[in-house]
Amino acid sequence: MSFVRPIARTRLPSQPPHRRLLIQAGALVLMTAAAFLLLAWYELHDAGKPLRAGQPLNPYVAAAHVVAARADVALGDARGAKKHVDAIAHDIARSARVIDVSRPIDHEAARAAVRPLAGVRSAIWLDNANLAIMVDGARYRTMAMIDTVCGALDPLGDTLAVVIHVQDATATNADGAMTLSRNCQLPEGERALFQAKRKVDVVSPELRSGFKAQQPARR
Repeated sequence: MSFVRPIARTRLPSQPPHRRLLIQAGALVLMTAAAFLLLAWYELHDAGKPLRAGQPLNPYVAAAHVVAARADVALGDARGAKKHVDAIAHDIARSARVIDVSRPIDHEAARAAVRPLAGVRSAIWLDNANLAIMVDGARYRTMAMIDTVCGALDPLGDTLAVVIHVQDATATNADGAMTLSRNCQLPEGERALFQAKRKVDVVSPELRSGFKAQQPARR
C-alpha cells in the first residue's frame, strides 16, 4: 500500500507591524484624496445649474462626504467634519423636498431682485409661498422666465419654498391670460413637502379644455 505524503504548505513571511500600518495609512490617504476629488468635480459640474430638489440621493457623493468627514475627524478638524455632515443632511432634505426653514426669503428683497429683470412688469406675493409675476408679452410667459426669476431669488434663501406664477399682462384672449406656474426647484405640477397648491386662475385649464371640446368647430 503506497503512502502519499501531503504537500507541505509554504507560509508567507508575516509583514512587520510598521509596514502594515504604512499600507493602511496609504490606502486611507488614497481614499480621502479620491473623496475630495469627487466632491470638487461634483461641485464644479453643478456650478451654474438651476437648483433641483426631489432627485434621488447620489450614493457616491454621500460616501465621499462620509470619507472626508472621517478624515477631518482624524486630523482634529471638527469644523470641516461638521461641514460634510451638514452637506449630507442637506442633500437628504433636498431629495425629500423638505424646505430649509432656516433660510427664508425676504419678500421685499425678492420683489426688488425680480423687478429689474427683462420683461417683468410687476411682482406681488399672493401669500408666503406664491409669487405672481406680470410680464410684458407672451414671449416672457415661459418656463425660462421662471428659471430666471428663481435664479434672481436664489442668493436670498431657499427657493424650494417659492412657487412662481407668470401671467401675461398684455394677453388679449383667455388662453394667453392663463397662468404658468412652477415651484423653483421642482417639475411643473409638483410641490415641496407640506406645500399646498394655490389656485390662481378662476377657470382651471382642465375646465377650459372641456369647454373648448364642447364648442362646435368654426368654419
